[in-house]
Amino acid sequence: MSSVFSLILQRKIPGHFVYEDKNIFAIMTINPIAKGHVLVIPNQEVDEWTDVDETTRQQLFATAHRIATAQKKIFPCERIAFIIAGFEVPHCHIHLIPAASMHDVSFSNAAASVNQAELAEFAEKISQLL
Repeated sequence: MSSVFSLILQRKIPGHFVYEDKNIFAIMTINPIAKGHVLVIPNQEVDEWTDVDETTRQQLFATAHRIATAQKKIFPCERIAFIIAGFEVPHCHIHLIPAASMHDVSFSNAAASVNQAELAEFAEKISQLL
């Protein structure tokens, strides 16, 4: 069965795309911990990041770096937290979260609902800087 991320990539369910190429895509999360929270995901479904092939892993990290650099220009924060937890969805993904402290990157802060228009606006702003 396809992961929720694969379904978004296949456009079977909606997603706010920040970036996409033949190996990697990035979307705004629908459960953001902070405004501007982005997920960077390999197109290939691999559960654990330690099982992602070397080339894709390098592309994931390079793409995450580019997106984080753009996020810092848009969202007021001290840094962009980079988290790979791997428990929520069995498809490797990197969380990029604008943050001012460790408290700002707690998954207990995840929003239960989100403004879709705001996500679309954030995705557009980040995409324009890439």
